[in-house]
Amino acid sequence: MGRRQARELAFRTLFQSERGAEPLLEVWRSVRIEQDEEVEEGDDAVYGDILDLTDLAFSEQLLKDFDSHREDLDAELAASITGWSFGQMSQTDLNVLRIALTEMRYGSEPPEVAIEMAVRLAKKFGGDESGRFVNGVLAKLLRDRRGPPNAAPVGVAEDGDDPRL
Repeated sequence: MGRRQARELAFRTLFQSERGAEPLLEVWRSVRIEQDEEVEEGDDAVYGDILDLTDLAFSEQLLKDFDSHREDLDAELAASITGWSFGQMSQTDLNVLRIALTEMRYGSEPPEVAIEMAVRLAKKFGGDESGRFVNGVLAKLLRDRRGPPNAAPVGVAEDGDDPRL
């Protein structure tokens, strides 16, 4: 349950940053301060359940990875979404996609986990079609990354030698 909540916290932080036009990592610092104060005072959590340090570190890493690779991630998303610009899309859907793609590219979980969690976030915070839209975009990104069936996995030569080794 902690990872799900950590993804949600990262999403909420990104959403707040985008809506307020504030730097992402500054918003993250504010969120962390608020979380720490809630723990000390025993208040109800503004951003959902209080997370342990491992889950907070997971949220923070997602946000740092997105912040560091934002241009590349947004370019990859823009190339995969046909018929919509970022300005036309729901801010919720866009930020769910951003968090999920960040996890797919830089996280340690299988990409299918990131997709499933993104669909859940989209259904929870988005519109009626958000879950289907997010699933379709992320599935396309995963297919494009893996290539056609029977093709060598990305980064692996056809002879089976991995050029990264």
